[in-house]
Amino acid sequence: MLVNTIQFLAKSRLTKVVLLGYLLYAIVGWLVLQLPICHAQKITSLDNFFTAMSATSTTGLATIDIGVKYSFLGQLVILLLIQFGGIAYMTFNTFIVLSTTSKLSSFKKNSLSATFSLPPEFKIREFFLQSVAFTLVCELCGAICLGCVFFHKGIENYVWNGIFHSVSAFCTAGLSLFPDSFMSFKYDFWINFCLFSLSLLGAIGFITWLDLYKRLTKKTAHLIFTTKVILGVTLGFLVLGTWAFLLSENFSLSGSLYEQILAAFFQVMTASTTVGFHTIDLGTLKPVSVALLIFLMVFGASPSGTGGGLKSTAFTALIGLAKSTFKRDTVVSIWKRTIPARRVHLATVIFLYYASLLMFSVCILVALEKKSAIALVFEVASAVGTVGLSMGVTSALTGSGKVLISLLMFMGKIGILTFGIAVASQDIQERKTKTL
Repeated sequence: MLVNTIQFLAKSRLTKVVLLGYLLYAIVGWLVLQLPICHAQKITSLDNFFTAMSATSTTGLATIDIGVKYSFLGQLVILLLIQFGGIAYMTFNTFIVLSTTSKLSSFKKNSLSATFSLPPEFKIREFFLQSVAFTLVCELCGAICLGCVFFHKGIENYVWNGIFHSVSAFCTAGLSLFPDSFMSFKYDFWINFCLFSLSLLGAIGFITWLDLYKRLTKKTAHLIFTTKVILGVTLGFLVLGTWAFLLSENFSLSGSLYEQILAAFFQVMTASTTVGFHTIDLGTLKPVSVALLIFLMVFGASPSGTGGGLKSTAFTALIGLAKSTFKRDTVVSIWKRTIPARRVHLATVIFLYYASLLMFSVCILVALEKKSAIALVFEVASAVGTVGLSMGVTSALTGSGKVLISLLMFMGKIGILTFGIAVASQDIQERKTKTL
């Protein structure tokens, strides 16, 4: 399966479109950020490149304080890169196409279905029209809510801060105009609630919300299996993850029990949705807490959303594979539902891809940087999962380290897409073979 997947990656035009599209966005963003008019203070070309890659891949790692270093125009460019990277450039391309024609070519349909892991129950046209509208409405509501909170707290430029952080949260980018992310709002319920809502709306996936809407409006009789998996895994990660985080820290976080739960929940949420904001100093966490966050960063997000990582559905498929292996079953199933063999194969290949990339990159980064090994492992996992959390080493990386992390952010973003397209190419080829 791995050999076949690599062959499809090499042959598929769809893979090249996705890769070149994201790369083009990043390069154009980098070149624009190079303009002096985008700078409030002097910024090196490498830092501009790193920022462009981080924004396009919706990762959130930053080597500089973007709220101080960049002018309003520079921040606007970063925001646009986040927006395009978050919902994928093909979403906007499809929206424009659908505005002028009623049909999509088979090539574009295959591209879009593969990229967003659409199940057969969904129609391409309906999906993208509603997903774009859903995105804009969520970000607008989030900007208004955050802007109001910032206004009451006396934050300067509260309107712009509300807009920027709303888009950054929904697209699970994690880039912030505040120098300490949201550590100053650690115990603020409304800030935490707004960011949690936006992050969950973006990361849980358009498919889920569309399916829930159809179920609530009684357009469908039941939720599809993918939606049930996503909701179950997401809820499990949030509840069990928060409890595990508190136990790993021995309830030693500052504040009352309520404040500790709020801080732990937010940190678990930001790792599992790959949004990348933080309200506590990650450099002070215990190793077991760091390991927990790495696990959540790797598996937490959902397909067809704006988050990165292996996806919760891949996690479910791997759990089903392990269970069937132990029981010596010939069929992989979870919750009494059979998982198609090609989905299991895809989850296995993606896991191998990410595990290999993670281990290989950790070895290189440890050799390049004279930093704490656990902090570097965390940095690599954050970059590969396009999360954006850091234990404070990003800004202190050498030039070589910054280049490596930039590449990892890009590879983490397109990894899932290219493998998904490879499998779609396989399905298309199999159908053609059967037809012949």
